[in-house]
Amino acid sequence: MNPIVDEYVSKAKKWQEELKELRMCVLDCGLTEELKWGVPCYTYQKSNVVLIHVFKEYCALLFFKGALLSDTNGILIEQTKNTQASRQIRFTNVKEVHKMETILKAYIYEAMEVQKSGLKVSFKKASEFIVPVEFQNKLDEIPALKTAFYALTPGRQRAYILYFSEAKQSKTREMRVEKYMQQILDRKGLNDY
Repeated sequence: MNPIVDEYVSKAKKWQEELKELRMCVLDCGLTEELKWGVPCYTYQKSNVVLIHVFKEYCALLFFKGALLSDTNGILIEQTKNTQASRQIRFTNVKEVHKMETILKAYIYEAMEVQKSGLKVSFKKASEFIVPVEFQNKLDEIPALKTAFYALTPGRQRAYILYFSEAKQSKTREMRVEKYMQQILDRKGLNDY
């Protein structure tokens, strides 16, 4: 047990009992406990396997390579429609954690085997995502923007495409494109400042 995680759990305002139970379940599987991204993260041979995180409506066990797990119980959830590798198991009370402890351990052991085997999730390339028409029009109109955009890393390209695409209205997509054009021209990612 890592003292930094002890502190995290003791200060949790919500889901404290669930966090304690999930933590013990994961630790029983022999993973190393750390605090990464501000949440308890569990590693095998220094590679991330699973983390515990909390949200307003639920807490969850997140498997980094969950897409590669067999999910024989049909309990893994994609956090968002654009999630490619990770999968969650969500909980809304401590009784759910107790009831599923054996299943959770089986999933954790499978995730450890996936890590040991060196399996990798095959990610979609940025070119496989549909570029919103509002952004495509700007790329066609402004060659420098097109050059700068395609000079970005695939992850940064994907982030922009997803951000622009998630707006429901064309006007909002146009506003987002306008807002980030200079940042793209400066060869910065969506979250770079």
